[in-house]
Amino acid sequence: MGGFDLDILSGFRLLDIIDILLVAIIIYYVYSLIKGTIAVNILIGVMLFYGVYLVVKQMEMRLLTEIFGGFISVGSIALIVVFQQEIRRFLIHIGKNISLRRKKFFWSFLGNKKTTQVDNSEHLKPIVEACRSMSKSRTGALLVFSRYFDEEYYQSSGEYIDAPVSKRLLETIFFKNSPLHDGAVVIVDFRIMTASSVLPLSDSEDLPPQFGLRHRAAIGVTEVSEAIAVIVSEETGEISLAKDGNVNMNLSPEELEKILREEL
Repeated sequence: MGGFDLDILSGFRLLDIIDILLVAIIIYYVYSLIKGTIAVNILIGVMLFYGVYLVVKQMEMRLLTEIFGGFISVGSIALIVVFQQEIRRFLIHIGKNISLRRKKFFWSFLGNKKTTQVDNSEHLKPIVEACRSMSKSRTGALLVFSRYFDEEYYQSSGEYIDAPVSKRLLETIFFKNSPLHDGAVVIVDFRIMTASSVLPLSDSEDLPPQFGLRHRAAIGVTEVSEAIAVIVSEETGEISLAKDGNVNMNLSPEELEKILREEL
């Protein structure tokens, strides 16, 4: 009687199991990054294309094999171009996790985290108060908190300011008759670097239909960078916060301050 062939498992090594687990983790991370975006449909199309290539090659259809093979030979370059945003997001996600672990170790070693949070609270107060005021008056606003200032990226799409954050300055920028009210304010180290900046829009297909350009821009910039974005809705006055492509909606000013203090 034929039993289970143990010869198949005899060649299995511990490194093979680790190899499979690592590939599974990478696939999971890639899927979690492109889930709900148009990139999923592109990936399915690529897989179908490659499947057809394997079929015609197996059937020895030489002409079709040559045609499909020509496309596949440059496929790696094409995939990098098509999935450049997803690849960037994947690398940022890995780097950010390493950076966060290093930062936690650093602060646990120095023991000065409490002092830093107290200092940040003073800087956050005018930001939170401005969001509270704009929420009451239903003034649309988009604030991006970036860890560094990319001059080539932000200055090319906005007006350079480089001024300390203040409640009145934020309210003036986003006043509906202000020439700078459209676009985003970019804040780095609690200084307003640019206003009226144009941000990349998210191409996610899972976003609620009520999300306008501000929400899509906030999600888009947090998908491709480590930035955090705060949105004040012009229609409802609702305060939201975007991070890593996800949105926390209907935040109170106190909740906003708490999250910003933890993140910044």
